[in-house]
Amino acid sequence: MTMRVSKLKSLTIAAGFAVTALTSGQALAVDKLTAVHAFPPFLVYTKTFLAMVAEINANGKGVLEITVKGGPEAIGMFEQPNAVRDGVVDMVHTPGSFYSASVPEIDAMVASNNNAPDVRTNGGAELMDKAHQKRFNVKHLGWLDSGVHFHIYSVPAPKYDADGVLDLSGVKLRDNPIYHAFFEALKATTSSMPSSEVYSALEKNVVEATAWPSIGLMDLKWDKFVKYRNDPSFYTTDLGLIINLDSWNNLSDASKKLLQDTVIAWEVKSLNARGEQLKAEEAELKKRGMKFAAMSESAGAKYRKMANDAAWSRMKGRLDKMNSTEFYDGLRKAYLGE
Repeated sequence: MTMRVSKLKSLTIAAGFAVTALTSGQALAVDKLTAVHAFPPFLVYTKTFLAMVAEINANGKGVLEITVKGGPEAIGMFEQPNAVRDGVVDMVHTPGSFYSASVPEIDAMVASNNNAPDVRTNGGAELMDKAHQKRFNVKHLGWLDSGVHFHIYSVPAPKYDADGVLDLSGVKLRDNPIYHAFFEALKATTSSMPSSEVYSALEKNVVEATAWPSIGLMDLKWDKFVKYRNDPSFYTTDLGLIINLDSWNNLSDASKKLLQDTVIAWEVKSLNARGEQLKAEEAELKKRGMKFAAMSESAGAKYRKMANDAAWSRMKGRLDKMNSTEFYDGLRKAYLGE
């Protein structure tokens, strides 16, 4: 009897050790993701992303770990979204306009009157995510550094048409997917190129004007060449974080919560930080001799309307061709406030 009890205790203890070992092994199973970013690490927008990843990794020890593989030197900036869609990497921090032909709904963000926390509250972010999941095999986790608008910066002094609206005829303008529709509406002569080539293009007079957000021009040193900032601003940055849908679905619930909650918190944090930075950069640009050339209120309103109409028309046209407009009205209400 004693021997049986002893054997039973031994088996129970052994089973206990096995369960403990199994539980420990499960606890050590960390979800791992890879990521890339569209822009160089010295730009403020990339700094936001890298700081957010550092926070996730610090708070996610034993749960979630993100390895950043690099920027456009790792995968070309315009190829990155497709790489995430296809699972080559798990996540990318990128302008949505780089893949808007596949997800036309991103133009709602481009021509938005609201910021990231606004659309998180009014349901716009949820609709944007649904469109991404349906069309691109990715989940749209969030919109970072919102509230930052674009300007056209030029070497020559601006010209205006009869209505007082900026006249770009004869100006060699650098183009980019985010504002191509607007530039078409302005009948501008454009050259498409990534931001990494603009400094050289300005230096060699290949282009003499370029659009860029209100923040970050000095980081790129373009202010060495451009002398005028044309006001008012138009559009808004559409920098988002997308994750391959299969990668997302394979995460544990704890990892999903950590990742999504952190991104939402950074939507607010980055919005506030960019608002403060905007004031400082405007003051510094003026100090360096940048001239802010403003249109009249009526001309500026027409200019902005041209920009917004171009983006929304582009979106609607693409969706009509897809015969899939189910998100359009909801996005217009959420992002424009109409």
